Amino acid sequence: MPSDTTTTLRLALPKGRMQEGIVRLLGAAGIQLSADDRGYRPRLSLPGCETKLLKPQNAVEMLHLGSRDFGFAGADWVAELGAELVELLDTELDPVRLVAAAPLALLRGGELPRDRRLVVASEYERLTRAWIARRGLDAAFVRSYGATEVFPPEDADCIVDNTSSGATLRANGLEIVDELMRSSTRLYAHPHALEDTGKRRAIEDLVLLVRSVLEARKRVMLEVNVSAADFAAVIAVLPCMRQPTVSELAGSGGFAVKAAVPRARLPELVPLLKSKGATDIIVSRLDQIVP
Repeated sequence: MPSDTTTTLRLALPKGRMQEGIVRLLGAAGIQLSADDRGYRPRLSLPGCETKLLKPQNAVEMLHLGSRDFGFAGADWVAELGAELVELLDTELDPVRLVAAAPLALLRGGELPRDRRLVVASEYERLTRAWIARRGLDAAFVRSYGATEVFPPEDADCIVDNTSSGATLRANGLEIVDELMRSSTRLYAHPHALEDTGKRRAIEDLVLLVRSVLEARKRVMLEVNVSAADFAAVIAVLPCMRQPTVSELAGSGGFAVKAAVPRARLPELVPLLKSKGATDIIVSRLDQIVP
């Protein structure tokens, strides 16, 4: 690991498809990134933080070597490169599955044939070879450099590639036969960076800010009015982080109740609260939640 006697934090950001979502996430946490279109060293509005844009695989390699203290990377490439990193946070951005897929005509009962030698193409050599061994396949590996889905059937029998919806695989006549892992954009740190008290504190502060945005994306602020007679029934069905905030309405007209509730439960929760006597229901977006 390169020596560094300063407390400057060195952040790796993946350039390309993953970059946009990460920049939006940081921006929502109040952390601004500024750079020109061709710059590889954007300025981050965090004191003492030096940032570099790298290709996704290079970001993982530099984190593994310790030339970057922490950074965002895809879990699939961390696994592929065998990087010894500490996962700090799953942003849940860019969710994909790493799968094995083959032409339907090749499959027998949905499985790859076992009585012939197969050719498997992938950008993920380490993970693919491990999968071949686990499945006990007689197979040769061929490295691809993008557009892996075009290899079958002429140049490969099977591929290992990442997919979000499976649409590209289906468009190329391929059927998923196995799932190797699930991946997303995550925040990692080099172990040595966490051994430095100053760096660890700064990294943990950034994790706190980013996590607050991710938590807020999963919840909304729900506010309702309710009479004293229906108060207990409404409170009984209202999910909240700890306890709801309750204020008495003017003129002893009941109570105003608000709570940060799971966004996914709104379709069932709003009608339920209404049936329990809640009125004047308001739903508001949250920007950050720090428990």
